Amino acid sequence: MSELNPGYVLLEDGSRFEGQLCGTAQGGVGEVVFNTAMTGYQEAVTDPSYAGQIITFTYPMVGNYGVSAQAMESGLAHARGVIMREAGNNTDAATAEGGWLDWLQSNGVWAITGVNTRALVRQIRDRGAMRGGIFEAGISVEEAMGMIEDEPTMAGSDFASRVSPGSPIEHDGNGPHVVALDTGIKSSIVNQFLERDCRVTLLPCLTGADEVMARQPDLLFLANGPGDPAAVSAVTDTIGELIGKKPMVGICLGHQLLCRAVGLGTFKLPFGHRGSNHPVKDLETGVIEITSQNHGFAVLGPGGSETIEQDEPVRWKTEHGDAVLSHINLYDRTVEGLRLPEAKAMTVQHHPEAGPGPRDSRHLFDRFLDLAKVG
Repeated sequence: MSELNPGYVLLEDGSRFEGQLCGTAQGGVGEVVFNTAMTGYQEAVTDPSYAGQIITFTYPMVGNYGVSAQAMESGLAHARGVIMREAGNNTDAATAEGGWLDWLQSNGVWAITGVNTRALVRQIRDRGAMRGGIFEAGISVEEAMGMIEDEPTMAGSDFASRVSPGSPIEHDGNGPHVVALDTGIKSSIVNQFLERDCRVTLLPCLTGADEVMARQPDLLFLANGPGDPAAVSAVTDTIGELIGKKPMVGICLGHQLLCRAVGLGTFKLPFGHRGSNHPVKDLETGVIEITSQNHGFAVLGPGGSETIEQDEPVRWKTEHGDAVLSHINLYDRTVEGLRLPEAKAMTVQHHPEAGPGPRDSRHLFDRFLDLAKVG
């Protein structure tokens, strides 16, 4: 890789953090967020859920074990940039097929190292996730701030339709037919279904309900994805038409969209949940699992509350039958799961596929497929 040049991170509140550029030369803007996981840097950057964002990694050393094709969560980098304390370009790990910094440059990802990430993350925790950017040292603060102010806020932005495929994608299998509205699905989610011998069809997220049903699904899947769930109302409307026609399950954005389809609201979290150590409690069983998370929005309770204070499932009536808020995040008691027993539907806010990350929740894919069984 080439010699590093000086650069800086600027947030929309005026906070500035110095460093050295180590990705593509030009830099740019997006929503600056942070991820607390110790591993999985390549998985994070290629996760479509990070579209429009710049990731600050809290782990101090990033790039120690290189990159590999197996770690890709999609076919390209979706995060706009990465901010690191100490970036490495190691290629001597057993699984490495290339160096991290070389990979960032070849994939057009803005990146900066040598940043005081502890101070940056404290600022985001205190002030909330905000727009910002990575800039060359020669760009004035005034010019950089103008670029930041021209960037739309994440609230109100539809990134899901931008990362959705333009045409259906088919994966062969002999088991149940899983048909997904692809708002930015991760490869590891697809792989969990394929490992269970499912046939998987990924449809553009704006596909209408009639066309979805024409695929003869055994199970409808609502995928993860980026942006504000309130900004993709067309997908929510389609989900509302599909509820009860076939078993339905969802993860992350899919969870939020199903919740919106049954009348709940969503709101933007101050700095989101992004990491691999979030405790989630199943209010119906009392079991607590350590989960991987990646979202900036959450679901409001049926009364409009941002948190669930009780330790029993929250139940209410909907036009689709009884609804149950089934899981909560034990960090801040936000909603983490929904069930519609009569409609054979369930969702979780976290990522049970967790690649990489804790595997406590992978059993949920078996529960998902149990819904598709006849009887």
